Amino acid sequence: MNAFPAFFTLAGRRVVIVGEGEGAQIKARLFEGSPAEVVRLTAVQGADPQAYAGAVLAFVAIKDDGQAAAAVAAARVARIPVNAVDRPALCDFTTPALIDRGDVVAAVGTGGTAPLLASLLRGDIEARLPEGAGHVAALLGRMQGEVREAFPDLARRRAFLRSALSGPAAEAALAGDAKRAETLLREAMAADAPQDGRIRLLDGGGPADLLTLRAARALSEADLLIVEEGVALEILVLARRDAPRLGAADIEAADIAEKLAEGLQLVWITAAGAAEGRADLLAASGIAAAIL
Repeated sequence: MNAFPAFFTLAGRRVVIVGEGEGAQIKARLFEGSPAEVVRLTAVQGADPQAYAGAVLAFVAIKDDGQAAAAVAAARVARIPVNAVDRPALCDFTTPALIDRGDVVAAVGTGGTAPLLASLLRGDIEARLPEGAGHVAALLGRMQGEVREAFPDLARRRAFLRSALSGPAAEAALAGDAKRAETLLREAMAADAPQDGRIRLLDGGGPADLLTLRAARALSEADLLIVEEGVALEILVLARRDAPRLGAADIEAADIAEKLAEGLQLVWITAAGAAEGRADLLAASGIAAAIL
């Protein structure tokens, strides 16, 4: 990963756009409908560091090289991250191809090296991302406190949310019925019972493009990863980055049984060709494991 993607909060924030041409207009359109205050400056105004006071981001879209450099320098004096259109050497960050679904925003970046590729990938993702996805995120945001109170244990809360995201509350939110979605989510919280834990085995020899959709989803949902030596890196990068990871030598069958009793979702990524053998070892300890 050559560039780290980050999302800046826009509510109550200022975004400065310097320039008056089409490039500046394109950047301004990125923030249409957002809660940010967009401030437009001329090239002369953009050379003054004080013009960036209170801003969270700055965009410079000026044709003249000297004026563009002066605006970038002024933004940096004000300690504001700046993007200079068509001048990657002057950029603190690049602008990704965006998919905007309100509370759900997806971004595809190529570090400024291949914007056309980013746009093509954006189209693929946009076709798969429902229009109402932002309504689902907004529902979970409104109900976050209630969900945390109902499920103080993190693993159980995650299990409930996984189920809720494919349940009737999410369907109502997708359809734009916010009131019914909240009612259904509260009903689901009241009716929820602790789920059984599960351990699944995945051959980590690769290649990653041969993984089934079920395997990829398991990696993204795992509460705990057990990782053997020799696992392909391309497999590991598909797993949740924040999921705890243990080496296979650091955990015993009794530990696994205890974690399953807590309702955790475990994925054991084995060395190439070792999944069936690990399943037999677990079975000997009375633990049923599915091979992905």
